[in-house]
Amino acid sequence: MAAPLTGKKVLIIVVSAFAVIIGVNLVMAWQAIATFPGLEVANSYVASQDFDADRAAQEALGWQITPEYGDGTISLIIRDRAGLPAPVDTLAVVIGRPTHVRDDQRPALVYQRGIYTAPVTLAPGNWLIHIDAKAKDGTAFRQRLDFFVKG
Repeated sequence: MAAPLTGKKVLIIVVSAFAVIIGVNLVMAWQAIATFPGLEVANSYVASQDFDADRAAQEALGWQITPEYGDGTISLIIRDRAGLPAPVDTLAVVIGRPTHVRDDQRPALVYQRGIYTAPVTLAPGNWLIHIDAKAKDGTAFRQRLDFFVKG
């Protein structure tokens, strides 16, 4: 015969259930904070003041960027509106995962035959490529590309 369900047992069941829920919430909150890469800009209002002008100048460049990855090498093909190699003055790239900064890489790209290349190791899955470039005329170019590496 089973022991009777008393008030003490019900209290233990309820407290245990809430302890599990609170514990899971704390773990999830800790993981969310630990993997958050941070803010894109320090002050979004200030950044918004020049957004339209910056976007128009960037679109006027007409640059198209095509990323490729194979054999441990990332390649960025940057073309202008006419399909010719774009006149890039400076180029900085950060390659990382969408959810955390742990795997961020800043490859040293080398310009060869119209293509920027660098050796990198990318595991299968989703990646983000943050591009920060400047044209020969001083126009800033910023783009974020979603990129998938097959496994």
